[in-house]
Amino acid sequence: MTKLIKTLLASTLLLAFHSAQADEYADTRKTFYNAGESAAFFDSAYGYALFPTIGKGGMGIGGAHGSGRVYANGKHIGNTKMTQLSIGWQLGGQAYSQIIFFEDARALEDFTSGNFEFGAQATAVAITASAGAQATTGGGAQAGAAGGKNDANTVSGGYRKGMAVFTVAKGGLMYEAAIAGQKYSFTPL
Repeated sequence: MTKLIKTLLASTLLLAFHSAQADEYADTRKTFYNAGESAAFFDSAYGYALFPTIGKGGMGIGGAHGSGRVYANGKHIGNTKMTQLSIGWQLGGQAYSQIIFFEDARALEDFTSGNFEFGAQATAVAITASAGAQATTGGGAQAGAAGGKNDANTVSGGYRKGMAVFTVAKGGLMYEAAIAGQKYSFTPL
């Protein structure tokens, strides 16, 4: 009898965890879908990688990490992990959501072919609840502000090398003038 109760309890907890995780992805997708210009990418993109939460922190040397799912033609085709290392002036920590849209099959293939990497010059369109600015080695700076994840709005942006990246701040505070690169791994289902 005790073994049956333990099995039922474990099954219930596993189901609850799976449901909460599925809701996290649905909620994050909804946030990006309701965030202005990023919504249009859902209709035209070949696929996307969705990260509900990426944690980021640093003090001189920093890093970030998060897990996500990759979708092609609306179907979950695999899982991905993002790792970032940054060097430069930085202090604090924050959490954010990220989505990477793939313009076509070639862009998706590039991302899923192994260890994909965004260099320090890659930029994302920030959908945040607070003002922020970023300088990149790509020869520019950007700044943005919005009202929050439930009423966020994006600024103009498009595909660069077949990909478009958007982020939504979830919380925390981080000051930085750093150079960073992101690496992604992919595991097919």
